[in-house]
Amino acid sequence: MAMLFVIHFTVAQPVSQAIPAMAENKTTAAGPVAKFDKTVFDFQTLVQNSPGTASFILTNEGNEPLIISKATASCGCTNLSYEKEPIMPGKSTVISATYNAAALGVFTKTITVITNASEQPVILQIKGKVEAKS
Repeated sequence: MAMLFVIHFTVAQPVSQAIPAMAENKTTAAGPVAKFDKTVFDFQTLVQNSPGTASFILTNEGNEPLIISKATASCGCTNLSYEKEPIMPGKSTVISATYNAAALGVFTKTITVITNASEQPVILQIKGKVEAKS
């Protein structure tokens, strides 16, 4: 019986110590962490020659400044606007993509965003349909 008590006590002890350790892991991640509010923006329907602007909110959930080193659109029909200064921990910025809506029909365009948070770029997408003026 005494042996069972000792085994139970030694096995239970590390588990109770592991709970605070798991709580500590919920702190801010080391380095910059890029978190987008969405990666796809659906315009639904745009009127021809009436540009539409999509906004993607980028938040730095890390503990070091986040830098957007490059953002490019898949074609010249999409103009981008984004913050060139570092995004401090806990702060957010907006990446805006304005589609010119010149060509009729369904469209899907991509925006490639490269940051110091990862070696892998983030691909954002805008899509919708351009219809003629009525």
